Amino acid sequence: MRTETTRPRTPEKRAANRPPRRYLTHAGLIVFGLIMLYPLLWMVSSSFKPTDEIFRDPGLIPSNFTPENYTEGWTALDRPFHHYMWNSAVVVLGSIVGNLIGCSMAAYAFARLEFFGKKLFFALMLGTIMLPIHVLIVPQYIMFSQLDWINTFYPLIVPKLLATDAFFIFLMVQFIRGLPKDLDEAARIDGCGHVRIFCRIILPLSLPALATTTIFTFIWTWNDFFSQLIFLTDPDMYTVPVALRTFIDVTSATSWGPLFALSAVALGPVFGFFLAGQRYLVKGIATTGIK
Repeated sequence: MRTETTRPRTPEKRAANRPPRRYLTHAGLIVFGLIMLYPLLWMVSSSFKPTDEIFRDPGLIPSNFTPENYTEGWTALDRPFHHYMWNSAVVVLGSIVGNLIGCSMAAYAFARLEFFGKKLFFALMLGTIMLPIHVLIVPQYIMFSQLDWINTFYPLIVPKLLATDAFFIFLMVQFIRGLPKDLDEAARIDGCGHVRIFCRIILPLSLPALATTTIFTFIWTWNDFFSQLIFLTDPDMYTVPVALRTFIDVTSATSWGPLFALSAVALGPVFGFFLAGQRYLVKGIATTGIK
């Protein structure tokens, strides 16, 4: 009997045989993405509209282009808006440095060292992820008040140095466990201790996890409102989120144009930092075992 050999399908035939459900899925994702982006686009568009036309004209294209909202909002508070952005930058920089130092050292201890109660302490550390900030804020406020740290940046920065963010510890532990222990043993043969192994081997190889920690810390700290509102009561110490809330009180919730303009300005560093480190973010999450 004569058998017919099957020929491989060409790319054109494979494309023609693709189920239409795939195209419908992509179209649905695009529509869903546009719906998710609409509030952001509306806010940016409203920042260029007069206040009396923002809620009267819901379109995305301003009929009366008003860039004065940015200049008016920049000086509407007691201090220029760049003063509050500088305060946020100080808090963010201190939080990033604290998380990189504290969480990386704690992660190395859990991943490489052997000590009594290691599994118990690791489980307790993971359990702190489930504690909401509202449960911790009262005892923290009492403690920092006794230390006379209210109206300073210390309550927002110093705890980071003590490795209080369990999520980043777990992230780095998963990454360090994926590194071969042969590197540690070879360094130990050459006379290196834990400090030199940590600084010269673990940290350079953990760059994706460190970059992921940096990006998440920047975004979460820059957008943090609750803890900064509790610990910072002096207007000179306000950060961007607290200053935006004060802006509503000062203007009696009527000058929405300047408010939306400053909100768009406040989102600029977040988008810029995320786009600049997106490649490291994806690589760091993909190589830490979190799937």
